[in-house]
Amino acid sequence: MKLAFLFPGQGAQAVGMGRALADAHPAAREVFDAADRALGFELSRICWEGPEDVLRETRHAQPALLVHSVAALRLVEAAGIAPSWCAGHSLGEYSACVAAGALAFEDAVRLVHRRGELMHRAGTERPGTMAAVLGLANDDVAAACADASAAGVVVPANLNAPGQVVISGEPAAVERAGEACKARGAKRVIPLVVSGAFHSPLMASAATGLGESLRSTRFADARCPIVANVSAAPVQGADGVRDSLERQLLGAVRWEDSMRALLAAGADGFVELGAGKVLRGLLRTIAKDAASWNVEDPDSLQATLAALRPQAQPAEGRA
Repeated sequence: MKLAFLFPGQGAQAVGMGRALADAHPAAREVFDAADRALGFELSRICWEGPEDVLRETRHAQPALLVHSVAALRLVEAAGIAPSWCAGHSLGEYSACVAAGALAFEDAVRLVHRRGELMHRAGTERPGTMAAVLGLANDDVAAACADASAAGVVVPANLNAPGQVVISGEPAAVERAGEACKARGAKRVIPLVVSGAFHSPLMASAATGLGESLRSTRFADARCPIVANVSAAPVQGADGVRDSLERQLLGAVRWEDSMRALLAAGADGFVELGAGKVLRGLLRTIAKDAASWNVEDPDSLQATLAALRPQAQPAEGRA
């Protein structure tokens, strides 16, 4: 079976994330310990004990999600299961880079912590917001954003699935674009609780700072293609991987197109690694018959291994 490994982005975090995996499997605990050492503070404690408002801070949520994803990844790898492709939603693209061998785990943790700090600062300097638009075609959402442009910056930011687009920009413009979407037939427009207008021009200062950090970090050629958010196309060379991450902060996340590209390339199974099942849910709306699994805790790990390799077990065995 040709598998695509998928990695979730910000919003999937929850207090307690990854603790069951770490308690059950030493290899997963070592991932959390390595992150604590790389960052110089106990991210693991924030993941497992919160409080929720601290975990939700962008500078904590982003590395927390990456660490949980990589903890799940290590257990699947230990069972001998490897991807033919990787893809991650927004910050999840960093987890995908780790899975594909393009980026060392410790470097990825430091990068996404820095990314979170820069995004929060950019949101303070140029306040913005985001909203999910449900039940409206991508072209109509884009037209609604254009209609609202007189009120400020607003753009489609996450093209997640048919009838699910997130818009991002200045608050007044996002509100006006939401009204324009409703006028065009959107079923719902849901404001999101975020610290800034991610994947929009309001992240320009964050993109500049992140670009400097990316260029000072070593990347390797990926072992398998990574489907990039900004292009929905595979990248594998070190320079292409780095460039895609740099462009990502200002560009839209083309998730629906990315999943269709994987299906067209021959992916016949998808494994979501880390917190929640958001990406599996999106996949069902894109291709309802696509086979998918997820790994976020010991139960889902065993179910996924049983489905993919009936005799497989993590290297250290059952807890």
